[in-house]
Amino acid sequence: MIVTIQPSRLKGILQAPASKSSMQRACAAALLAKGQTIIHNPGHSNDDKAALDIIQRLGAKIKEINGEWSVVSEGFPFTPHVSPLTIDCGESGLSIRMFTPLVALSHNEITITGSGSLMTRPMGFFDEILPGLGVKIKSQNGKLPLTIQGPLKPANIEVDGSLSSQFLTGLLLAYAASDAKDVSIKVNNLKSKPYIDLTLDVMKQFGFKIPGNKNYEEFYFSGTTHHSPLTTHHYFVEGDWSGGAFLLVAGAIAGPMTIKGLDMASSQADKTIVDALMAANAGIAIEAKGIKIHPASMNAFEFDATDSPDLFPPLVALAAYCKGETKIKGVSRLTHKESNRALTLQEEFGKMGITIELNNDVMIIHGGTGVRGAAVHSRHDHRVAMACAVAALNAGGEMIIEEAQAVKKSYPDFYSDLKSLGASLSLPYQHLNF
Repeated sequence: MIVTIQPSRLKGILQAPASKSSMQRACAAALLAKGQTIIHNPGHSNDDKAALDIIQRLGAKIKEINGEWSVVSEGFPFTPHVSPLTIDCGESGLSIRMFTPLVALSHNEITITGSGSLMTRPMGFFDEILPGLGVKIKSQNGKLPLTIQGPLKPANIEVDGSLSSQFLTGLLLAYAASDAKDVSIKVNNLKSKPYIDLTLDVMKQFGFKIPGNKNYEEFYFSGTTHHSPLTTHHYFVEGDWSGGAFLLVAGAIAGPMTIKGLDMASSQADKTIVDALMAANAGIAIEAKGIKIHPASMNAFEFDATDSPDLFPPLVALAAYCKGETKIKGVSRLTHKESNRALTLQEEFGKMGITIELNNDVMIIHGGTGVRGAAVHSRHDHRVAMACAVAALNAGGEMIIEEAQAVKKSYPDFYSDLKSLGASLSLPYQHLNF
């Protein structure tokens, strides 16, 4: 699908989308917790749909009621509806990394697969770790599909946290659900620590005992860790700072507008977009009713995105309109995304006349020189598509985005939300709410 965006002025109030990071974790916890879970303010991105499908295949009964999801589960140990079973994680990196340890809790042999770029992402972590936990595993040289057979037996292990914190999220949930006692998970070089805080917060809300934590270098389970005997859980999915970051940058470029539903007390790593906007001297005001954002004369800034790599695309769009050289640290976190995101951003923004240098772990964006309209490509990367769309809002001409439907992965309402704020974009009617 091709979307064409003309330079536009935005105005209005918009509710932030639901967080897929929060939603997918809630799905996993609902599978493991016996009883009924009501998921309020659920997301409907492709990644969210994948998580719902996975827990249903693993034995949960799900039903949509008045825009909310009811999940009924027998808890651990869960029994899949069919055997042999294959579950499909779509293109969701969180789902494959989080649900694989949970699949390993089952006695059944289960195949885990995905689609798109997920099929090429490294999953050798599981080949190394799961056999030590009593789990049989077959992979395609560290790639999908995986065939898993448990049950997983918690033990003292040491893991590498440098590729993604999502592997640890799955292990923490699996250990807690399986009543782990007197064992620990040591973690080397953990990245994206705020997302582990989000995982622990979800576990707490579902009544699981939280493991001890030694400076994010060791998580230890002492005594019983089984969840409390609640029969009905209510979980409210947060507003999404990852998607909200694009909206806030859009406001800084082409506002004024107000974004509602973003919690400043959230554990989501991407709430630090506010720090970047302030460093850039954007016109931002945080109020009880929402975050107000409007254009201002913005300057280059420095930002460490090591723990929030998903911010790179909106930060590049922001930096393109900031006078001077913006430096963003954390490029090493971008290799195994939907695309090699550092190179993709460099090439696609280069088409807009924005020079981006990659200097080891630092990205340097030469901004304030003017963004020109161009024909760009999402590279099937949802965040690249959104970054290009946001950059288009004050460009010198129209922006044509190919494979623009990539946004369905995380924010399917993105274009219709921009349009509701006054963006001039061409989108086939049937796709406005795709």
